[in-house]
Amino acid sequence: MNQTLDQLCINTMRTLSMDAVQAANSGHPGTPMALAPVAFTVFDRFMKFNPANPTWMNRDRFVLSAGHASMLLYSILHITGFDVTLDDIKAFRQIHSKCPGHPEHGHTPGVETTTGPLGQGFATSVGFAMAQKWMASRYNQPGFDLIDYQVFALGGDGCMMEGISSEAASLAGHLGLDNLIWIYDNNKITIEGSTSLAFSEDVATRFIAYGWNVQRVGDANDQEMLSRAIRIAEKEESRPTLIIVDSHIAYGAPTKQDTHGAHGAPLGEEEIKATKIFYGWDPEKKFFVPDEVNEYTQTIAARGKQQESAWNDQFELYKKAFPALAVELELIQSGNLPDGWDAAIPTFEAGINVSGRVASGKVLNAIAANIPFMLGGSADLAPSTLTDLKKETSFEKDHFEGKNIHFGIREHAMGAIANGLAISGLKTYASTFLVFSDYGRGSIRLSALMNLPVTYIFTHDSIGVGEDGPTHQPIEHIASLRAMPNLEVIRPGDANEVAVMWRYIMAMKHTPTALMLSRQDLPVLDRTRYASAEGALKGAYVLADSEGTPDIILIATGSELQLAVAAYEQLQLEGIRARVVSMPNWNLYERQSPEYMESVLPNKVRARVAIEAGSTFGWSKFVGLPGDGVVLGMHTFGASGKVSSLLEEFGLTTEATVKAAKALLQKS
Repeated sequence: MNQTLDQLCINTMRTLSMDAVQAANSGHPGTPMALAPVAFTVFDRFMKFNPANPTWMNRDRFVLSAGHASMLLYSILHITGFDVTLDDIKAFRQIHSKCPGHPEHGHTPGVETTTGPLGQGFATSVGFAMAQKWMASRYNQPGFDLIDYQVFALGGDGCMMEGISSEAASLAGHLGLDNLIWIYDNNKITIEGSTSLAFSEDVATRFIAYGWNVQRVGDANDQEMLSRAIRIAEKEESRPTLIIVDSHIAYGAPTKQDTHGAHGAPLGEEEIKATKIFYGWDPEKKFFVPDEVNEYTQTIAARGKQQESAWNDQFELYKKAFPALAVELELIQSGNLPDGWDAAIPTFEAGINVSGRVASGKVLNAIAANIPFMLGGSADLAPSTLTDLKKETSFEKDHFEGKNIHFGIREHAMGAIANGLAISGLKTYASTFLVFSDYGRGSIRLSALMNLPVTYIFTHDSIGVGEDGPTHQPIEHIASLRAMPNLEVIRPGDANEVAVMWRYIMAMKHTPTALMLSRQDLPVLDRTRYASAEGALKGAYVLADSEGTPDIILIATGSELQLAVAAYEQLQLEGIRARVVSMPNWNLYERQSPEYMESVLPNKVRARVAIEAGSTFGWSKFVGLPGDGVVLGMHTFGASGKVSSLLEEFGLTTEATVKAAKALLQKS
C-alpha cells in the first residue's frame, strides 16, 4: 500500500470498525468511518497518555460522547497500544468482550467514562475539566506543574440535541474552562434521516452565546486544519472550545455514504469490499492491520511510557518538596481517605429536634474539614439542602480552588459532572430536592453503572415539604431509586442515624448513594432507652423491643420512625408486645446473614406495619403476604398545606399506626 503512515492508521481504524460491526451483525459503522481521521489526529498529535497505565493521573482525557460509535474508540485504543487486542475487537458486542456495544468505564482500558446515553459524555467531560482546574489550583507549585492535562470530548448531532449538553456547556462557558475541547461531528444524519427533520439551530451561535471559542473544520479528513484548530484551542486562556467538524457518515461507502442507513446497521459484505477498494485496501482481508501500523503502536506506546516516566521523576522531587500535598495526591489516586477523616463527626443529644438536612449539613462540614479533596454542591439549593461548606470558598472562574460548586439549576448535568469529579478521584456530592431526582436520573444511573462513590443528597424527602404542594412532594421517588442496581438508598430516622450512615457512605469506594433527608425537624432519639444508632450499619435493626416474642412489628424509615416509636410506647402501655425496626437501608439489610435477618424480622411474627411517607411499592416483601401485614404510605399525590394537616389527611400519624396494628392483631 502506497499510503502515508497517518493514512494507514486511519484506514485501519475504518476497516476494523466495518469488519467488527459486520461480524457482530449489529453496531454503528458510519461514524467511525467518518471520524477516524479526527480521533487519530487527537491521539497522535495532541494527547499525552501511557497505554500501559491507563489511569496515570496526568493523562489527557478523551471522551466519546457519541458512544454508539464505540468502534471508533476501540480501534484507536488498539492501534495506540492499549490492552484492546484484535481478538477483543473480533468479539465486538459479544458477552464478556472488552469491546461492548457502548463504551464502559472500568471494563475497557482507556475508556474514561461510560457513554451511550447521548450528551452524558459531553457533560461528564466538564467534570473532568473542573477536576483538573481544582487539582491544579491546589497541587501545582512553583516549578511543579503536575496537573496540566487537557480534556477532549467528541459528540454528534444527538449529543447537541440532548438538554444535558446544553446545561453542561452553559456552565463550562460560565466557568471559563479553557482546558476543555469539544469536537462536534456535524454529519447532519440521525437514525430517522436528515437532522433537518428536527434540528435546524445555529450551533455555533449558541456556543458563542455560552461564552465558548468556536471554530469550524470543513472536512473531517483535513488533519492539518483540525490540528490548527486544536493548537488555537490550546492557547485559549479563558474559554472552552467547540470545534465543529463537517463529516460524511460512512465516508467512502459507495451507496451508503451520507445516508441514515449507515448509522446503526452493518454495511453488508459487498458494500464493505467496495469501500475497502476506495480506501486502497485489500477487499478480501478482514481485521487487517498492516505491519507499519503495528510498528506505530510500539512507537506511540514507548512515547507514552516516556511521558509518564518524566512525570513520575518530577513527582518524586515534588514529594520531597511538598510531602503533605504529595500524600493527598496519592490518596486521590488510590481512592483512600486521610487518617482521622471522621474524627469530628458529631453526636446529637437526645431531647432536641433536628431535621435530617440540618444533621447532614453538620456532619458534611465535619467530614469535609478533614478531607482536603472533598468538594461538591447543589442545583441552586444550598440554602435549603444545607450542603454549603461553611469554611470554604466557591469554585468560580479564576478561583478554582473553591470547594463549593454552584451547579445552577441543572440537575442532569450536575450528576454527570459529579461523575467526572468522582472518576478523577475527588470525593464529591450533589444535592437537590428528592422530587427533582427525576431530572438527574440518567446521570445517577451511570454513577451506579460505573461504580462511582458519588453521594446524592436529597432533602425535602416527603409530603413533609408541606405548603409547596404535590409538585414538590416526592411520592414514587424512593421506590424508584430503590429499584436501581448498585445504588445505596438511605433514609435515616434521626440525626444520629444520619451521622452513622455518613460514616458508611464515605467508606464506600464503588457505590453511589441516595441519601434522603427530611425538611422538617425530627426528635433525636434517646439512645439510653433505645438501641444504638450503630445498628443502622446493618441496614435495619431492632430499635425498641418487648419481653419475649413480639405480637407485632412496626417498621419505619426516615421521618416516620418517630411515628413507630410513639405507637410502640402506646401499645406497650396497653400490654401489647411490640417491636420497632428502623430500616434506613433495604439493600444493606438484605446483604446481612439469614440469621441476623431472622433476628430482626422473625418469620413467625406475621403481624407487621410498615410506615413510610412515599409509595408503598416494594414493602410487601417485609410485611409478608396479603393480610399478614399492612403498609401505611402514599397512594396518591400529595397536597398543599401545613405538615400536620397533610399527615392527618393521608393517615401518617401515631393514631393511624396504632389503629393499623390493633386491626392486624384482631385478625390473627
